[in-house]
Amino acid sequence: MQAPDTRLATKLAGGFAIGSVAIPGRAVLAALSGYSDAAMRRVAREHGAPYCVHEVVLDRDVLAGGRLARRVLELDEDDHPIGGQLMGSEPASFAAAARAMVGAGYDVIDINFGCPVPKVLGRCRGGFLLGTPDLALEVVDRVLDAVGGARPVTVKLRRGLDDKIESERAFFAILDGAFARGIAAATIHPRTVAQRYDGASDWSFLRRVRDRMGSCTLLGSGDLFGPHDVARMLATTGVDGVTLARGAIGNPWIFAQVAALAAGLEPQAPTIGEQRVAIARHIELTMRLFGARGGPARARTQAIHHAAVHPDPVAVRDAFVAARTVDDLLAVLDSLYPASRAGERSARLSSFALAAQRVREASNSAGP
Repeated sequence: MQAPDTRLATKLAGGFAIGSVAIPGRAVLAALSGYSDAAMRRVAREHGAPYCVHEVVLDRDVLAGGRLARRVLELDEDDHPIGGQLMGSEPASFAAAARAMVGAGYDVIDINFGCPVPKVLGRCRGGFLLGTPDLALEVVDRVLDAVGGARPVTVKLRRGLDDKIESERAFFAILDGAFARGIAAATIHPRTVAQRYDGASDWSFLRRVRDRMGSCTLLGSGDLFGPHDVARMLATTGVDGVTLARGAIGNPWIFAQVAALAAGLEPQAPTIGEQRVAIARHIELTMRLFGARGGPARARTQAIHHAAVHPDPVAVRDAFVAARTVDDLLAVLDSLYPASRAGERSARLSSFALAAQRVREASNSAGP
């Protein structure tokens, strides 16, 4: 870890607001498809995340009922403040789903205009709408009308479909129009849809947006993998906050590291003991959420990403990839996340034993 820089630390101080929702920090958990479920959000909050966004969900899935809709619409009391991110192609469905999410207790409703996945684009969703400003703004209108001021509405965008000037004009038509209609904030990932995740994100574009939009609340995203990245984005672009996406997968400690840097302290990498406790906790929560049928595979996916923080990431990743059951996952923790030296982190190691027991209990009691 780098030594603390007081100039960077000052950029991390305080927080921001999304409409009436106060966010007591600068770095929040992004909506991550397949990842930012209730288990990941809980672990992120336990490590200092001040605000989390539910993984993106299709408007029609919210309205369809069934297991997925129940999981989306049933929030834990301590899972706040939370944003619900919607994706779709029909303004009416967007509106109905937004109304349902407000009823479920979401604090913020977020509209996804940025997903670059080809299947999503082919169904006229996500980033596709960056090429259709009129339709995108109709979605904004309908969602704002449906919410009726009960919750702040935000949008998530990329900087355009591609690098053509027409794409940039469409981006600003949507952004300007959305704020004029009354959205509370916008999150901007400064890659194009065509880029997906190739190349570097263009932070200078965020600076341009900041200069154009005045006091509008803006969040930045893209290439944020450590606390110093967060501080540098805030310092160089002027955004009010950042959303941590890939940088937070398998790395909940990034939120505590950002908080440490904001306090003028040197951010610390997690010890082996801290890693094993957090992974066991994530497995436990995942099993309780998804049950015996879907839990092990989902937990394994999360554990694989945690391997990147380990001193021997390749061996740990391979071991997690080979795991098939909850007991297999815990065996990897036992063998590759050994107990610390005598007396070191004893409380955390005791916490691991308790978490491991809870994982087994969750596995035994979880439904299909």
